[in-house]
Amino acid sequence: MSALKGEFRNLINGDLVAASNGQMFDNINPATEEIIGQTADGTHEDMDRALTAARKAFDETDWSLNHSFRKHCLEQLNEALKGSREELRQIVIAEAGSPLLITYQVQVDNYIDAMPYWSNLATEFEYESRMSNIDFMGQSQGRVIRREPVGVVGAITPWNFPLYLNLAKVGPALASGNTVILKPAPDTPWSATTLGRLIAEQTDIPAGVVNIVASSDHSVGAMLSSDPRIDLVTFTGSTETGRNVMKAASSTVKKSFLELGGKSATIVLDDIGMEAIAPMVGISVCTHAGQGCAIPTRVLLPESKYEEGLEKIAEAMAGVNYGDPLEPGNLMGPVVSRKQQERVLSYIEKGKKEGARVVLGGGIPAHLEKGFFVEPTLLADVHPDATVAQEEIFGPVLCAIPYRDEDDAIRIANNSIYGLSGAIWSSDTERAMSVARKIRTGTLSVNGAQWFHVDTPFGGYRQSGVGRENGVAGFEEYLETKVIGLPA
Repeated sequence: MSALKGEFRNLINGDLVAASNGQMFDNINPATEEIIGQTADGTHEDMDRALTAARKAFDETDWSLNHSFRKHCLEQLNEALKGSREELRQIVIAEAGSPLLITYQVQVDNYIDAMPYWSNLATEFEYESRMSNIDFMGQSQGRVIRREPVGVVGAITPWNFPLYLNLAKVGPALASGNTVILKPAPDTPWSATTLGRLIAEQTDIPAGVVNIVASSDHSVGAMLSSDPRIDLVTFTGSTETGRNVMKAASSTVKKSFLELGGKSATIVLDDIGMEAIAPMVGISVCTHAGQGCAIPTRVLLPESKYEEGLEKIAEAMAGVNYGDPLEPGNLMGPVVSRKQQERVLSYIEKGKKEGARVVLGGGIPAHLEKGFFVEPTLLADVHPDATVAQEEIFGPVLCAIPYRDEDDAIRIANNSIYGLSGAIWSSDTERAMSVARKIRTGTLSVNGAQWFHVDTPFGGYRQSGVGRENGVAGFEEYLETKVIGLPA
C-alpha cells in the first residue's frame, strides 16, 4: 500500500489542476488511521470555474447531439478503467476501508465491466419516436416525442461505494448527452480524481464535459444544488442531507434525483428453519461494516422461533472474519472514519437505554489496536418504534424484532420513513411473494435471490429518495421530454 499514489488534482475544463488557493486535505486510511496522501481542496472559485466550463461545453459544442462520438468516448473510458482496475481496487480499499473480497463485486469490477451498458445506450436508445396521428379541426396532425439531455448535471456522491457511485452517475449522464460536475465525498476523493485523470489522459471527452472537484468544504458541493447553471442535481447519501439538496434545488426549480437512506427489514416467516436463514441475515449486515443503504438492518422473527433465531443469527455473525481489508478472507473492514465509529457506538448505547438487549458485540474490537472498527453487533428485543429501529445507523448493527403473525410483520416492516430495500424468507415462494407485494419498498429479495444489476432500476419509496438509478429508468432520469406537433 505504500506505493499507492492516487491523484491529488481536480479536473476542471479539461485540465488537471491544484486548488486555486493551493490548499490540500488529507486522505486517511480508516483501517490504519494513517494518511495515505493528500488531495487538492477545491474552493468556491474552483467550483465556479467548473460550472462555467460545463455550461459552455453543453451550450456551445455538439456533445449533446453527437451520439456516436459519445459512445466512442465512453468506450475509451471503459478501456481506461479496465487498464487501471488494480490501481482503482487498491484506492477503494485504502480510502473506503472496503474489504478486498467485495471489490471483485460491486465496489470495483462489476461497474467497470458494466460500462458498455451506458455506451451502447448512447446510440441505441430511441431518442425520437412518432405518436399516432390525431384529428384537429378536421385535419390529421402528427406528433413526435423527443428525449433530449437535461443539460448540466451536478453529481454529489458518498463514501461507502465511491467508485461504483461515481460511475453510476457519470456513465448515464454522459451517455445521454449531458455535461457533468462531480463532487465526491471528502473521505474518498481519489476514487473520483483518478477517474478525472483517466478522462483527461486517455479519452477524447472534450474539455468541460466532465469536471471533478474534490473538497473538504461541504459548501463547495452545495453550490451544485442552488446554482442556476445546473439543470439537474443528483445526490446519493443521507436523507437529512437529501432534504437540504432538494430545498436548495427548489430555488431554481431544477430537477432533483435523490438516492437516500434506508432502514430495510428482513422478514423471516414462520415456515422456514432458522438455520437456513441465519447465515444470510447475519453476514449481510456485516458486509462492508454495514455501510450500505440497501442492507437490511432490521430482522423480524416470529415469536414462536424468536430465541432460536437470535441464537442462530448470533452464531453466524460471530463467525464473520473482519479486520485488515487487504486480507482476502475478511468480509468486514472498518467504518470510514472516527466520526462514523463514534456515531455507530452512540446508536448502540441509545438502543441499550431504550431497552434493547446486546446479544453479540456492542463495542470496539479489543484485538484490533488501530482502525475505526466496530464489532458485529446484534441487538434483541428492539421495539419497532425505538431509535435504532427507525434511524439509519450505517454500521454492522442488526436489530431483532419479534412479531405475532404475518400481518404484524408487514406492519412493522412498513413502519418507517424509508422504503429502499428488504428481504423475505419462506419455504413457500408464493407466500413470500404475497408478502413482498405488501411491503412499501423499492427492491426486495426473496429467499436470498439477487436483484442488483446495472439494468435494474434502483431507488426507494417515501424518504428513501426520488427517481431511480441504473437501468433504462435511470438513464431517462437524465433526459427531458419534448413533444412536437406537425402536419401529418
